[in-house]
This record gives sequence, C-alpha cells and structure tokens, in this order.
Amino acid sequence: MARSSWIDDDNHPAIDAHMQQLEHFTKSIADGVIDKQELATQSQKLIAAMRAVEPVLNDDQHAKVTALLAELAAYTVMETLHSMTQAKLERAIR
Repeated sequence: MARSSWIDDDNHPAIDAHMQQLEHFTKSIADGVIDKQELATQSQKLIAAMRAVEPVLNDDQHAKVTALLAELAAYTVMETLHSMTQAKLERAIR
C-alpha cells in the first residue's frame, strides 16, 4: 500500500482525507448527531488501533507517536472550537 502523507501541499494537516475513508465515521456523522453508541464504537476502534500499534514501537517511536496523538487531539479540539466560534460570529453578523 502506498503511503499517503499526513500533510497536504499547503502545509496543513491532511487527516480529514484519511477520516473520510473510515466508513463507520462517515456513517456516524451523516445525520449530524453522534449518539452514545457511536461514540462508544469509535472509542473501541481507537483503543484497538492503539493496541495494535503500541507493542511494535520502540521507546523512541512510542514517545514520538504519543506526542503526535496528543498534538492531533489538541489540534482537533482547537480547530473545532475555532470553527464553532467563526460560525457563531457569521450568524451574528447576518
């Protein structure tokens, strides 16, 4: 399988394209509402992926992937809050 970059040509995270390939994700967000079961399913999938990767990493790789996961989580929260704030501002201006 060819490697797909995590960074797009404009030097931005390109994780959205990877997420769109997750059928369970696209089905879950299709109605715009994430219910408790969908969140639990995603949590289980995340834990399974972490368990599959963690044992094959050496200590240096583990530290780097841990930092990557933390930065990705922080970026996701910040980007979501920024988008929500922008949408709220745009509605207020109208």
